[in-house]
This record gives sequence, structure tokens and C-alpha cells, in this order.
Amino acid sequence: MNQLMEELKQQKEGFLQKAPQEVIDKMNQATAELLESGVATGLKEGEKAPDFVLQDALGNDVQLYEELKKGPVVLTFYRGEWCPYCNLELRAYQRVLDQIQEAGAQLIAISPQTPDHSLSVQEKNELTYHVLSDPDKKVIKDYNLLFKMPDYLIELNKNLGLDLAKFNDKEDPWSLPVPATLIINQDGTIRKVSANVDYTKRMDPQEVLDILKEQ
Repeated sequence: MNQLMEELKQQKEGFLQKAPQEVIDKMNQATAELLESGVATGLKEGEKAPDFVLQDALGNDVQLYEELKKGPVVLTFYRGEWCPYCNLELRAYQRVLDQIQEAGAQLIAISPQTPDHSLSVQEKNELTYHVLSDPDKKVIKDYNLLFKMPDYLIELNKNLGLDLAKFNDKEDPWSLPVPATLIINQDGTIRKVSANVDYTKRMDPQEVLDILKEQ
């Protein structure tokens, strides 16, 4: 099994062993409702990727189509530094970053967090690729990945000590991206999309590498 897949499995098993059943049930309910709603399913393969300009952790502008001039782009959307599954995924991409770049591609990660928290993510996980902030969630929405956490799950998270107003824009802190990874060809066409409302599941970085190497 791929290292990330094993780490995600262990993270989920650890959570299920410790969490009260009521917490598990509410989280499963929210995932099922989001799946049934049909929202935040991501863009389709073959579509043109919407261009964007977002700031990195140091406040520098990064534009998608400028990065595409260098080669294909692997674009991954994550929920935030508070999400252990996201941190595992971000570190997994750092492990294969050299191979991604050897394949001629760039790697960009996007979350709704403020730049300060993007910097925190970058430093904690020792990431050397672009970590961008989309605090007004326009890019997340353009990529059809935005959803609003239901009220009962907001209340549950607050009771567990998680307040997303500390990480995201305070006007709408509880709207989040479905975790997703896209591979975008140099002409801006979306070659591969992996978006899963179950945040404990992520695309295998090895699959990303295999697709990049097919070119």
C-alpha cells in the first residue's frame, strides 16, 4: 500500500477508536448528506481550468496560467492546517515533489485559510511548493468544490474546540473545499480530477506521477 494511503488509514482508525459514537455518527451523516446533495463535485475532465491569481504564504502573487507556461500543474485543494488528513497529504506531495518536477510539472496547494495560516502549514510541514490562500473562496467556488458545513456539525466542532474563525475569513469561516486534486495540462485543459466528499480519502500521489509520466 502507498505510504499516504497507509497513513490515512491509520489516522482514521485512531480517530474511530477514540471518538464518541455520537461524534462519529454526526460526521458520517454530514458526509452522506453532502454526497447526496450533489454539490461540490469538482470540474470535469476535459474542461478548461479557470485562471486565478492568489497570494502565497509570503504575500506574493501566483497566477495559474503563468505557472502553466513552465509545464503541467498539479493543483490540490485542502481544508486547512487543523485537518490531520490534509497535513498527511501535503507532506506526501512534498516527498514526491522532486519526481513531479522531474516530470516537468509544478505543484500548487490551495486552502481558504489566511496567508498567516498558509505560512504555518508551510513551515510545520516543511513544504517547498506553492501554498496559496483563497480567503474569499472564489477559486474554490470556480472549481465547484465549495460547500457549507451543516449547523449541527459546526456546533459539534466548536464543542470539540475547533473554531474555524481562527483560521479562515471571519465572515464565512465554515464554508470549505471538498479535498480535491487536479492535473492540468499546459494548455489549461483539465486532464484528471479527483474530488471526494469523504475527507479521509485522497488521490494517491503515485497515481499523479504515473499520469504525468504518460505525457
